[in-house]
Amino acid sequence: MPSATYNLPVALSVLQKYLKGDRFLWALILLLMVISFLPIYSASSSLAYKFGGGNTFKFLTKHLIHLVLGGVLMYAVHRLNFRIIGKLSVAILPFAILMLIVTLAQGTEMGGANASRWVRIPVLGFTFQTSAFASLALLVWLARWFSKPRDLEPFKSLYWPLGAIAITLIFILPADFSTTAIIFLMSVILMSVAGVPLKNLGKIMGIAIAGLTLFILIVLAFPHISNRVSTWEARIVNFVSDDVDDDASYQTDLAKMAIAEGQVFGKGPGKSVQKNFLPQSNSDFVFAIITEEYGLFGASFIILIYAALFRRMLRIARKAHTKFGTLLVLAAASGMILQTLVNMSVATNLMPVTGQTLPFLSAGGSSIWMTCIALGIILSVSHTDVARIVGENAQELEENQPITPLNV
Repeated sequence: MPSATYNLPVALSVLQKYLKGDRFLWALILLLMVISFLPIYSASSSLAYKFGGGNTFKFLTKHLIHLVLGGVLMYAVHRLNFRIIGKLSVAILPFAILMLIVTLAQGTEMGGANASRWVRIPVLGFTFQTSAFASLALLVWLARWFSKPRDLEPFKSLYWPLGAIAITLIFILPADFSTTAIIFLMSVILMSVAGVPLKNLGKIMGIAIAGLTLFILIVLAFPHISNRVSTWEARIVNFVSDDVDDDASYQTDLAKMAIAEGQVFGKGPGKSVQKNFLPQSNSDFVFAIITEEYGLFGASFIILIYAALFRRMLRIARKAHTKFGTLLVLAAASGMILQTLVNMSVATNLMPVTGQTLPFLSAGGSSIWMTCIALGIILSVSHTDVARIVGENAQELEENQPITPLNV
């Protein structure tokens, strides 16, 4: 007993030495990682029966590998100075766009999705969704670009960032409209916080709507370019209309049944019935399965964890003493926030069906890895920004950056 009491402070000191940054954020991240094994193990049982020979541990092990790799990435990124991350984005963004081109040309379809969004990594045997990587690379690059002193009043001053956004989204849109819309919305939010005038934001919205309309018209004239327009139309019609066939509302009906059957305390871990029938029960609709098994109580607990996570990230952004630090945190956090809101909204039938996963709780390597990298960036800002450095001259560290925090 004395040795255990003695070793506890030693263990805590070791953690404090190697895990830098906001400790409460670290605790929330580790809590989500641990919790994620319950829905993944349960929701994957039907997939194990259909494709894995009944071996549920195969999917659990795969999720563990994704978390371990994600944890390594998060740890490595959080040890970097976030200014280095900003400089690296200049080279990473062109590489990400190149990966999007490769994906569009010869990507892999997964899970029955009629869209090429993945490329296979031969060495690891995993598939990787390049749009997730490109979105983070784009937002980090935008945060760095807007952090420098610029006159954003003339619309022509925005040509460089708008060009980067347009080029990135052009190669994502044909296969994934929902991700395109989320990246565009995140970019607009970032530009708004950075100080882009409302009149310019209005022009950007108008250009985006015109571009989307033109793309739809081109696809209608040349259907071989993309097969996703008909899918978007069907999902929107299914969402707004009550007069649809049963096949069109199959997913949403099962998700609503799962949520309704969960009641207050749920059926219990692993006792979901709808996971056996609901497509993508371990990814796109995992929140419905969580609600069925753990009820309103369990779903509310998950929502509170995410709310605490997002509040902590916004607190780090608000306390950052540099414009780049604030924008970088918002760039990394906005994707997770919107992704979570969209996933839960789809599961509860508040939005049309999309392919957005729930961070950490959904199966999938790309989502977990990019979430971990984004969190690593936020943790980097939380311990290397001027506000976190004690006994050093802030002006020497940030000669060209304003010291006053932004109001977010």
